[in-house]
Amino acid sequence: MQRIRLRYTKRGRLRFTSHRDFQRAFERALRRAEVPMAYSAGFTPHPKVSYANAAPTGTGSEAEYLEIALTAPRDPERLRVLLDESLPTGLDVVEAVEARTPGLADRLTASVWELRLAGVDPAEAERAVAAFNGAGSVEVQRLTKNGMRTFDARPAVASLESADAHGSAADGPTDQPCAILRLVVRHVTPAVRPDDVLSGLRAVADLAPPVPVAVTRLAQGLFDAETGTVTDPLAPDREAAAIEPHPADATAAATAPA
Repeated sequence: MQRIRLRYTKRGRLRFTSHRDFQRAFERALRRAEVPMAYSAGFTPHPKVSYANAAPTGTGSEAEYLEIALTAPRDPERLRVLLDESLPTGLDVVEAVEARTPGLADRLTASVWELRLAGVDPAEAERAVAAFNGAGSVEVQRLTKNGMRTFDARPAVASLESADAHGSAADGPTDQPCAILRLVVRHVTPAVRPDDVLSGLRAVADLAPPVPVAVTRLAQGLFDAETGTVTDPLAPDREAAAIEPHPADATAAATAPA
């Protein structure tokens, strides 16, 4: 059984698709692309697809990940192209690698987020960021299925800083002030989301953007505490492929005519 790991995006209007919406669209894409999927056992078999840490509905993303299991080997890049062509524009499959190392989900320990605060002066945002970073704790509230929950959002935030609006992933033409924040947040329990950080900025500095904030996940992966960066979770699979070809590749090379 071959396992393929994919990185896909949620862009533009497709950021409003829920995770369930994406699951349905992706399973249709698997059928259109005639992918030889492995299925679970039982009375209601379903394709073996493992989704990892999906972004909240309404947020854009350049770094969503999933893994599929196949009953027959396929070239990862060719498979990527077929799936990308079978999905609507905005849900784009941008990378595919063969899974050669264990634990993809274990390598998703942090995310890099970009927050576009339209209508907020950058200097005002910088003051709010300084107040947040200087706080020992930042209590926020979130409505859950069990009622309102209060928790400290500060420990999960590895870094929060102002960024240059030019070249922003969420950038767009505007004639009003706009602040761009860059956020690195660890995946902890309870999960701290970008909207929790925005609630924290409102709590510590009374920062209240006049319009909804455009949120985009730029990356997710293993958090490097020494450098404060988030590493590429597919890099170990690419490195393993460079060192040791897949057995199917070796067999094809050995049987190819001279």
